[in-house]
Amino acid sequence: MTGNAAKEQRRAELSAQREAMSMFAREQAAANLSEWVYSAPFRLEYDVTVAAYIPVGTEPGSLSFLDALADRDVRVLVPVVPDGEPTALDWITYDGQDSLETRRFGLLEPAGAPLGTGVLDTVDVVFVPALGVDRRGVRLGRGAGYYDRSLSGVDAELVAVVYDNELVDELPEESTDVRVGWALTPDGGFTELG
Repeated sequence: MTGNAAKEQRRAELSAQREAMSMFAREQAAANLSEWVYSAPFRLEYDVTVAAYIPVGTEPGSLSFLDALADRDVRVLVPVVPDGEPTALDWITYDGQDSLETRRFGLLEPAGAPLGTGVLDTVDVVFVPALGVDRRGVRLGRGAGYYDRSLSGVDAELVAVVYDNELVDELPEESTDVRVGWALTPDGGFTELG
């Protein structure tokens, strides 16, 4: 099976598992993820800049996760999907839930001036959505490559946020995949990878 076919198969399996989760289980997981912000193994304080994401559908997390980061006086950036074909993401400062509006693909994104794709060179930590991550740091995304394009060459702590059953021993990998150094799961918290 080719790398791409193997990835598609794993995406389908992991997506089906997410869809089978109850709303209660997803809400409890989101609450747990927000709590882990207060015991991170790296600094999340006043002079730190973090890039995070606004969960969509069954993705783990919540806006409360972003608010927990902001509660620690962390500068939080969230992605904006640029027009056109998949490319590196743009970023805007998160200024609370009231600053969000529905944009491309029905995603919630903040109003405000985009900071450019290069702003990730200034961040300390990036919380990345994933369908799964393995113990080597191989992250499985949705397949468009926005995050791999965005994270290439970024010198920050890269954290894949997944449900506990999505931290697995091994996932298929391709040469364009950017490995992450950490997983964050609702019950297990932060796990160093690699």
